Amino acid sequence: MEAVLQLTEAAAFQVKDMMKQAEESDSYLRVAVNGGGCSGLSYGMTLDQTVQEDDIVFEQHGIKVVVDKTSAPILKGTKIDYKQSLLGGGFTIDNPNAIATCGCGSSFRTANVAGTPGEC
Repeated sequence: MEAVLQLTEAAAFQVKDMMKQAEESDSYLRVAVNGGGCSGLSYGMTLDQTVQEDDIVFEQHGIKVVVDKTSAPILKGTKIDYKQSLLGGGFTIDNPNAIATCGCGSSFRTANVAGTPGEC
């Protein structure tokens, strides 16, 4: 299956570390888009043991990634990276489909999907 999004080596390394700490090394990384946030859509990343029938599954840098069919078109071409700084580290998500993001940076919308805007 073609990859819906790109997981960088740094992000994959961090996910592997999280899986090891959680003792879930055989899990999948589930990436999804949910309604919410002040711009309407927000990202979700979790470790998951199950794959649903309509999920898209692919592997990058040794990480099995799962994306549901509803989230896939919104995430197409997205790059997930992990950046380390003096204040700690965190995942960064660069989605070419996002046309607007909120001031707090936690939500977005696309030209075709407005989501369900709410409180930040």
